[in-house]
Amino acid sequence: MRYVSTRGQAPPQSFDDVLLAGLAPDGGLFLPETWPQLSAAEIAGFANARYADVAFQILSRFTGNAFSQADLRADIEAAYAMFETPEVAPLVDLGQGRYLLELFHGPTLAFKDVALQILGRLFARALAKRGGRATVVAATSGDTGSAAIAALGDRPNIEVFVMHPKGRVSEVQRRQMTTAPYANVHNIALEGSFDDAQAIVKALFADEAFAKQTSLTAVNSINFARIAAQTVYYFTAAAKLGAPPTFVVPTGNFGDIFAAEAAQRMGLKTGKLVIATNRNDILFRTLESGVYASGDAHPTLSPSMDIQVASNFERALFEASGRDAGWVRDAMAGFARSRSLTLPPAVLEALRARYSAYRCDDAQTLEVIARVYRETGRLIDPHTAVAVAAAPKSEGPVVILSTADPAKFPDAVERATGKTPPLPPRLAGLYDGRERVDTLPNRLETVRDYIANRRTP
Repeated sequence: MRYVSTRGQAPPQSFDDVLLAGLAPDGGLFLPETWPQLSAAEIAGFANARYADVAFQILSRFTGNAFSQADLRADIEAAYAMFETPEVAPLVDLGQGRYLLELFHGPTLAFKDVALQILGRLFARALAKRGGRATVVAATSGDTGSAAIAALGDRPNIEVFVMHPKGRVSEVQRRQMTTAPYANVHNIALEGSFDDAQAIVKALFADEAFAKQTSLTAVNSINFARIAAQTVYYFTAAAKLGAPPTFVVPTGNFGDIFAAEAAQRMGLKTGKLVIATNRNDILFRTLESGVYASGDAHPTLSPSMDIQVASNFERALFEASGRDAGWVRDAMAGFARSRSLTLPPAVLEALRARYSAYRCDDAQTLEVIARVYRETGRLIDPHTAVAVAAAPKSEGPVVILSTADPAKFPDAVERATGKTPPLPPRLAGLYDGRERVDTLPNRLETVRDYIANRRTP
């Protein structure tokens, strides 16, 4: 298995190369040269299989010879032993053909754990095999940071720098990052938006001398290993239902919903993929108008979606253009200059054939949280509520991705229902821990110097 860049100017790479690099050297994102294929019979067989066994069957198709079968299986088993339920991603029946796919039963109560618990182990294994050190830099809108810390904290030869937008994550999200006791973890509260943080990360990678000097890498969704691991729960959910579902995905950086497209390209039959967005509706506007244009990111009750540049959308554009790397390269360069991209009719048509989109404001989010609690007795977080609002009427099953435990957003849940979601036992003492975080201005040079001065040589 080899991997190519969406911008076409990087040589093909192996899985472990992609894992450790994160971003392609030409600024693009990695994808498989060809998508591995699963037969209908194989997929149907996942219905009664253990989640870890399905993960092994799928991920082994992506990893190639990067790891031994025994090592890969051991890392998968260890990763999912960290989850509170053996199902890992259980389906909850809401009635009327709607299901919640609960993805928040891992160590940090968010869907990012499903991929990062595996990625962290594989990352450490690949690094140990090659020797040397790595500097992980992650921009987070809330959940990626804590999941990355849980996966990489205290691992040898890895330094972790996590940037979150100051004041734009929930208190639980912030404390999960800033109270982590690991000496190899550094938290940055950036005076800007998530998009600002993501732009700084990309600029650090573009600085070839700095990236080489620090052995820079990324573990957010620009790293294809994240996408590969996230495909698994689409297969398990569809197999359990026994019919092609419509998936509704709370969407910010486009990584989670692109994993659904990846699963489709590997043979999974589904309905349309529904992009659920909040007020920061760049993807809704793109499908409506054919123009991908960023604006200002607005704080909302669903902060992990407060994004105006969806990095993984580049992967979808690459596939929708027939893998035209030259067009993608020029399109992304133009977007970087003008913050706007008019999609060719054929590309827009291909995207509309695969995706639909829905936007939801804060008032509607609160209404949905209240309604779901009133009708089912179940508390849901604001991101899940956005997805519930977006769920279409369908003759087949509709699977709504529930991406975070409601305890991560207690203020919004209490405002909607009058009920405070209980903090799970694994987060006991969260409000008592000492926070370790540095506030930095939204300046590339300042962040670069901070990393250079604090990393272990």
